[in-house]
Amino acid sequence: MLKKDLIELCLLQMLCMGDKYGYEMLSPLRAAFPDTQESAIYAILRGLCKNGFTQWYMAEGGGGPARKYYKITPEGKERLAALQSEWQRLLKAMAEFEHEMRSTLRAASPDTRESGGGF
Repeated sequence: MLKKDLIELCLLQMLCMGDKYGYEMLSPLRAAFPDTQESAIYAILRGLCKNGFTQWYMAEGGGGPARKYYKITPEGKERLAALQSEWQRLLKAMAEFEHEMRSTLRAASPDTRESGGGF
């Protein structure tokens, strides 16, 4: 799973909680992915629209100018489920890998248990 996929997962997850305008989604994403440019996040959002996973519409926003809001589509909910499944698979694989590495280190060196291992 690439960082792009993780950002896509986060965007779709946020939109499952309700329609949001673009800038509203930037703050939590920039906190989670500080090295990612705003333009890259907007590009992923445009890709989600292009692929039919989200739709956008214009609406008044808090007394200011109209804002571009995004909402998830049924296809987007399917994509979200697939990304969540992949994320869970990766988490499980990493946990198994870590467990295997700890077991290997303990078996290879009795001193490893005392020092806390390499993980």
